[in-house]
Amino acid sequence: MTDTLLEIEHLKVHFDTEENTVTAVDDVSFTVKKGEIVGVVGESGCGKSVTAESILRLLDEKHTKYEGEIRLEGQNLLAKFAKEMREIRGNDIAMIFQDPMSSLNPVYTVGDQIMEALLLHQNVSKEQARVKAIDMLKLTGIPAPEKRIDEFPHQLSGGMRQRVMIAMALCCQPALLIADEPTTALDVTTQSQILDLIKDLKEQFNMGTIMITHDLGVVAEVCEKVVVMYLGQVIEESDVFSIFDQPLHPYTQGLLKSIPNIEGSREDKLYVIEGKVPTLNQIPAGCRFAPRCEFQTEECRISQPTLESYGDRKVRCWHFEEIQGKREATIYG
Repeated sequence: MTDTLLEIEHLKVHFDTEENTVTAVDDVSFTVKKGEIVGVVGESGCGKSVTAESILRLLDEKHTKYEGEIRLEGQNLLAKFAKEMREIRGNDIAMIFQDPMSSLNPVYTVGDQIMEALLLHQNVSKEQARVKAIDMLKLTGIPAPEKRIDEFPHQLSGGMRQRVMIAMALCCQPALLIADEPTTALDVTTQSQILDLIKDLKEQFNMGTIMITHDLGVVAEVCEKVVVMYLGQVIEESDVFSIFDQPLHPYTQGLLKSIPNIEGSREDKLYVIEGKVPTLNQIPAGCRFAPRCEFQTEECRISQPTLESYGDRKVRCWHFEEIQGKREATIYG
């Protein structure tokens, strides 16, 4: 019996615009195991959220075309009818969005919003749903859940609203949880509490989890595997220890070098990856990172690299072995 929960294979997502069709996600493949937290990282606009929304089929399909497969326990979600997907959303797959204030309905109590998923997907009465909702709020650590269940979102703090979102996502005990920047608007202390909560609940329910973030500190704290995306493509995939100890792709190296060092001099300037992410209408012909890469060659500019295996890891770069050799020579002299 396999422990693989989610398999994304050669996913492409095309959007129709007024001018032309653009490809926001291009040949993305990775897997999520049961009980595993996979971090998907990259700059804004790299395709992280589009990939997540494609798993749940949340995009406007009048103007969206999918290619490839997204399999949840062997079933291809891209081949499901709309009615089948409505039964899967919130029940088998749940998502925590990055802004709880805009995700929660301001005119309904938090209890009504948690109970809605239970009444929709579970064979329970309204009284049973209320008891379950209180239990879920209690599980997320919200104080006085019997009182909070009848309050409206504006009456709660940012951290409490995020806990309500987690309670909503987990009330049906989904097999897969997608967390899209779940700690972006929170202070450091609350962020740590939310991450600890997600880890604890993942262990308790043996959920597969996709953590979408641009914060490498979050990745280091909770993730076991990391998928690095750039301009719609996966450019590196690795276990979390190796990605910090030995990043293979120049982009990943740049992200790690951009992290402030608490032991460094306050006069040192932060490292910056030169240039900016191209638009989807201006994708380079060769390697998509080439215009910003200090190691670029003529081959990089004209020919697009494929995602190659390197031991248990994967990387999309023509010269990663040569670059890695130079990096080790610099570190070890």
